[in-house]
Parts: sequence; C-alpha cells; structure tokens
Amino acid sequence: MSTTSAARKRPRFSPRVFAVAVVASLVLGALLGWIAKRTDAQWLITALDTVGSTFTKLLTFTVLPLIFTAIVVGIDSLRTVGGGRVAARLGGRTALWFAITSLIAVVLGIAVGELVQPGRGLVLAPDPDKLHAVGQKTQGSWLDLVTGLVPENLVSAFSEGQTLQVVFVALLVGAAAYSLGDTAQPFVAFHRAAFEVIQRLLGWIIRLAPIGTLGLIGNAVATYGNEFFAPLLKLIGATYLGCALVLFAVYPLLLRLVARISPATFFAKSWAVLQFAFVSRSSSATLPLSRQTAENLGISRSYANFAVPLASTTKMDGCAAIYPAVGSIFIANLFHIQLGAVQYLTIVLVAVFGAIATAGVTGWFTMLTLTLSALGLPPQVVATGIAIAYAVDPIMDMMRTATNVAGQIVVPAVVARREGLIDDEVLRAPSAPPLLSRETSAA
Repeated sequence: MSTTSAARKRPRFSPRVFAVAVVASLVLGALLGWIAKRTDAQWLITALDTVGSTFTKLLTFTVLPLIFTAIVVGIDSLRTVGGGRVAARLGGRTALWFAITSLIAVVLGIAVGELVQPGRGLVLAPDPDKLHAVGQKTQGSWLDLVTGLVPENLVSAFSEGQTLQVVFVALLVGAAAYSLGDTAQPFVAFHRAAFEVIQRLLGWIIRLAPIGTLGLIGNAVATYGNEFFAPLLKLIGATYLGCALVLFAVYPLLLRLVARISPATFFAKSWAVLQFAFVSRSSSATLPLSRQTAENLGISRSYANFAVPLASTTKMDGCAAIYPAVGSIFIANLFHIQLGAVQYLTIVLVAVFGAIATAGVTGWFTMLTLTLSALGLPPQVVATGIAIAYAVDPIMDMMRTATNVAGQIVVPAVVARREGLIDDEVLRAPSAPPLLSRETSAA
C-alpha cells in the first residue's frame, strides 16, 4: 500500500480526540457560565444561550426523519434472519432471548432511575407554556394514548411535531414494505438512502457537540449555578449502576442457570474483549473479538457467525434498554414532567420491540430519541435533553458498550446451549485471549 493510499484511508475524525474535546468543552463552558453569573455579563450569557440553542435546533430538525426512516429500514432488515427452517428457528429463538434480556435490562433501568432520580432538584423551563402542555400530555390516559396514535394525515404529523404518530405510521409503513418483499425494495432503498443522508448530516451536527456543549453547559451554569452538575453526576452514576447490575448479576445468572456456563469461565475468556469494548466504545469494532470469544466458549462457529453479528446491531442492553430508561427519567425530571404507568410501560415496549424494529440501525441516540418521542415529548424538549446529556456521554458510553458486548455473547451462549450447539470440551479448554488469536487478527 502506498503512502498516498494510506493517508487517503486514514480516518480524519478521531473518536478519542472528540471525546476529550467534549469533556474539555464541558469544563470550559462551566467556567464561562460561572464567570457570566459572577459578573452578570449579559452579553456572555446571551452568546452562550445562542450557541446552545442553535445546536439544539440543529438536532431537533433531524429527530422525526431519523425515527421514520430508521424504523422503515430496520423492519425490512429483519428478512435477513430467514433462510430455511433451522435458520428461522434459531433466528426466532435468538430474537426471543434478545427481547427477554432487554425486558430485564429496561426494568432494572427504570428501577435504578427511580431510585437515583437523576435530574431531580433542577427544573429547566425554556418555555413555561409548552412545558405545562408537555406535563399534561404525559399524564394522559390509555384512551388518550390510543386515540392520539393516528394522525389526520402524514404531513400534519411531521409539521406539528407529533412524534408518537410518526412512530406509529413508520411501524405501519415498515410492516407493509416487509410484507411486499421484493416489490417494495425500491421504496425501502429510497428510505435506506434517506436514512444514510440523515445519519451523515447528523454526524456533521454531532461534530459540533463540543461547541454546543460549551453553550448549553455555560448557559445552564450561568442560569442555575453549580447545582447543575449534581443531576449530570447522578445520570452517570445511574447509568453505571444499571449496567453493572445487568453485566455482573443478570448475565451471570443466565449463564449459570440456562447456559450452564460458569460465570468465572465466561469472564476469564471475555474480559479482554470487554476491556476493548470499554475503551473503544464501539460494538462494531469489537465484533471480530466478540465472535472469536463466542467460539472460545464452545459455541458452534456457524451459529456464532450468525448470532454475534446480528446481536452487534440489535442486542444493545446498555444503549437500547438501560440508558433510554435512565435517560428518559433524567430528562423528565429536568423539565419537571411526571411520568406515570402508561409512560413507564411505553419505555419498556420501546426497549423490547424498538431495538428489533430498528435492527441494523440501533444506537443510543436512535433509541433514546425513539423512547422520548414515544413518551409524547415534543422535538424541542427531546433535542434539548439529549444535547445536555451528550456533555457527559463519552463517560457513560464506555460502560454501556461493555454491557452491550457482553450481552452479544451471552444470548448466543444461552440459545446455543438450548439447541445443543456448545462443545463443552472447547468451553473447558483454556484459550488465548481473542486479541492474540490468528483469526481475529486477520479479521
């Protein structure tokens, strides 16, 4: 490979540098906000508010198109699971265990969120009238939830920011496209291209996160003082606690009781992979190591080659179950919105079925946006809440990703045991860390 080709392929955007930039912006923004508050510098407060609100608006206009296209494309991608009765049975049982573990994870996320109450004690009210309307909306009954699903027309659902209606229509459209098979592929291809365009646009906007973080945090500190940091610390703590419960309690129980694999053996063979996931913050980058770890646990190579890649795009208990639950409670508390039984059930349903409906495009941003939108929150509140949480996202993402990757190995192990696809001799045999394996290096 020539030097020119290598330079051309070298990534221009370093996630590690970006994470450092976001944290540095958090610190600098807090400092500027503190100075503005102490000196009562209105020009600085206005500047910080303008920067933060502009970043929020940029995020806001991507919310509804992102949700619609992600669901349509995600539902259609489920057809890749098929292919023969055995594959269909394995795919079905794998998806079932995805749903079961997601259910456990999201319930734990809600429990931890209710226990820690991140965001409580500080109320953001950029628009009191809109905030009051949102509070009333989330207190609706089951009948309100059902009658509010169907829009008068698709244009009004988008133009009026009726996110729950957009979700409902996207599910119907996605299901219809799936049922039509090859006939609907041009339609699906258009939405897949639109989703990629939105993702690219969102990627550009996210690169402005250090600037947006500086404005949002600076304005918040200038307005609310140092008390703004306690909710963020609670959000980090709740996310880590929820992930730790799933990673070190739920998964070991499933391994011991269902997969009949010693948790000590599992962690001994997967610890290097979990460390890599924690540092890299990428399930996709960890995929070759996860697949090799599954084989080291005795899982049939053919099934591991199917289940682990599928899990890497669909099975994300940290990003798609625990964090949306904790994050929703955090943002609801920030805007003084009381969540009820209907809203908690909505969070559970989105976590269990949302990840499957958005298979192949699942990520913390998509799932948190989908969850908040399903709760009936307007795009402005959704974008503002996500933008604030983004300030500390790199810290939380490390633990979320490690939890994701562990689940992407545990669920295939559970299904493989029940299907007789685990070689116990390989499971008991010592194995080199996957980082050192020849196959992984080639991958």
